[in-house]
Amino acid sequence: MTKEESIKTQKKAIRKEIFSRRKQITLEELETFSQAITEKVAQLEAFQKSGHIYIYADYNHEVITRYLIEKAWSLGKEVAVPKVVGEAMVFYKLKDFAQLKPGYFGIPEPEDGEIVTWEEAFMVMPGVAFDPMNHRVGYGGGFYDRFLEKHPKVLKAALAFECQIMPEVPYEATDIFPDWVVTEKRVLIKEG
Repeated sequence: MTKEESIKTQKKAIRKEIFSRRKQITLEELETFSQAITEKVAQLEAFQKSGHIYIYADYNHEVITRYLIEKAWSLGKEVAVPKVVGEAMVFYKLKDFAQLKPGYFGIPEPEDGEIVTWEEAFMVMPGVAFDPMNHRVGYGGGFYDRFLEKHPKVLKAALAFECQIMPEVPYEATDIFPDWVVTEKRVLIKEG
């Protein structure tokens, strides 16, 4: 088995374990933890200073992003959510939650609207597992890595529950890591 194959196998096992851990979070905890995470993100200077927010629409027991979207709107920020188009991720300006319909793998996506490409922006990204060095195991599609490779100025915060933080996760040269990983208990800051 090559190193690359070994990493892919490790990531697959991690995804299975974390999905199982995430399912154990009660709906009440999901709400409470998500609100705590929203407050921590809202306190980040990079979030406060940015007028443009890229953010995912949560799905399947992820950190709820609705609170952060509403917070951004209340502060007069423009918000955009991703839609998968082939191998790419395209961001549509979100003005109303009614724009979201089940899309790629049932994930809520904007059905229509204005496509935006903000170079100076703050991105809120999902992920399956993270470690204290901010290494990230995503869902395996590589959509965020490909998007961020083309938009290097975008600052990135990943949202996760504390149960998604592992001592160490495998990573590849093409992986792009978040500047911050925000859980209900702490904010991990990428060094360097």
